[in-house]
Amino acid sequence: MLCQLSINNFAIVRFLELDFRPGMTSITGETGAGKSIAIDALGLCLGNRADASSVRPGASKTEVSARFSLHDVPLAKRWLEDNDLELDDECILRRTIGSDGRSRAYINGNPVPLTQLKLLGQLLVGIHGQHAHHAMLKSEHQLTLLDSYANHRLLIDTVTASYQRCKQIEAELKQLEASQHERIARKQLVQYQVEELDEFDLKVGEFEEIEQEHKRLANGTELVDSCQASLYLLTDGEESNIESLLNKVVSLAENLQSYDPALTNVSTMLNEALIQVQESAGELQHYLSKLELDPAHFAYLEERLSKAMQLARKHHVSPDKLAEHHLALKAELTTLDDDETKLEEIQLQVEASKTAYLANAQKLSLSRARYAKELDKLVTQSIHELNMPKGKFTIEVNFNPDIMSVNGSDNIEFMVTTNPGQPLQPISRVASGGELSRIGLGIQVITAKKVATPTLIFDEVDVGISGPTAAVVGRMLRSLGESTQVLCVTHLPQVAGNGHQHMFVNKFNKAGSTETTMTPLDKEQRIQELARLLGGDTITSNTLANARELLQ
Repeated sequence: MLCQLSINNFAIVRFLELDFRPGMTSITGETGAGKSIAIDALGLCLGNRADASSVRPGASKTEVSARFSLHDVPLAKRWLEDNDLELDDECILRRTIGSDGRSRAYINGNPVPLTQLKLLGQLLVGIHGQHAHHAMLKSEHQLTLLDSYANHRLLIDTVTASYQRCKQIEAELKQLEASQHERIARKQLVQYQVEELDEFDLKVGEFEEIEQEHKRLANGTELVDSCQASLYLLTDGEESNIESLLNKVVSLAENLQSYDPALTNVSTMLNEALIQVQESAGELQHYLSKLELDPAHFAYLEERLSKAMQLARKHHVSPDKLAEHHLALKAELTTLDDDETKLEEIQLQVEASKTAYLANAQKLSLSRARYAKELDKLVTQSIHELNMPKGKFTIEVNFNPDIMSVNGSDNIEFMVTTNPGQPLQPISRVASGGELSRIGLGIQVITAKKVATPTLIFDEVDVGISGPTAAVVGRMLRSLGESTQVLCVTHLPQVAGNGHQHMFVNKFNKAGSTETTMTPLDKEQRIQELARLLGGDTITSNTLANARELLQ
């Protein structure tokens, strides 16, 4: 419930601090006095758009704050807890707008984005404007009114989630289909390349081995000649070789060692050198015995090496990376095959998601049809009370599986007949302005009773209504105020007289500037104000008597 509203330097208001009570509060004032100014200011606290023009001339900024009691508002409490903004059983919304147009928003003293202010505001206050009945001519608004009455939020959320899931899968399918032609062309190319490389079948590391072996065979003659020359110098030379010379030196060193032990190390090193020469000669001899210079194998290696280099140039990779490139192409081909399989799977998912969506949309449609029947009776009864005794109202809910939206697959049409013998027709075709405002007001009051918003504001919703009908409207709003806080801006005494309390808006000039005030009225002041609404500037004993009767 709205407990207090403080307004500083907003439009023509210098300062206002208003306390509100439960029940229905009537707000009246002369034309142009600014009866809706408090509601406009409250709208800023609820996240409405504002600019520098909101700031009172001469002031540096506008500041508006609203204090709410959350005693019986569990949804708002939970929202505050979820966003770490809770403050006992109270909530304070504050908004400032500078003369430069910059705006700041606060919840319980914490700076917040404007979106959060709007989300919380929807849980605290519902505003019904004087032109709301014109919006009722639009199909989407009719759907909103029906859903507000039905209050089947869970069904709507389920349909919305199903719709979003369906659109997500359709987008994925569309993306795959859009790239399908390119993917098919790429697959054909990759498949050809893989087959070509499969046929060559170069293994990882094989190119280096081929290259090394080719180099050995290409230099085979030099290898043989060099090995034989080395063996001749080491062991095979008839006149002189390293082995025979080392043997002589070893013998001399051993003799010298016997004369002086200091030469032991020299003898040992010469013996080791002799062993190394003999072992090297053995290794060379073994290598020569195994060395085969096969011209056919050399030709095979040369051909394979040449083919590898040719394919590497073709695929724009180095020859030593050709085998790895082959594996990468195989992996890409597998992925492309998987994409084809995925395309088929997503096509099935699209159908499944549509089926799931339609099933959820059908449940929502059945719920709408059930609540539409309830609302038909209540609105028809309401318009009878509002001086349309022969009127009849009904809501047509037509499920259309070809329609898919976040709100389901229903076509909603408000149908009405205002005179006996006339068929039901869309409300936009048959209702006059006054009839439309009465029907709209009836629906707003009925749906407001079903919504858990603790504070409801009706801003001159009684435009186009007068006489006995206005008295019925007043009683309807008062009845609503028994369970919900109602603020009603009105120009009709029959409506104002039904308020549990009454506030008067007055505009005056002071020191060359215009100011607006809003003050609560006691019983005698209420009688005077009701008499003014009844008789205009001239208040007579008759208008005062009528005012007392209205207040009773």
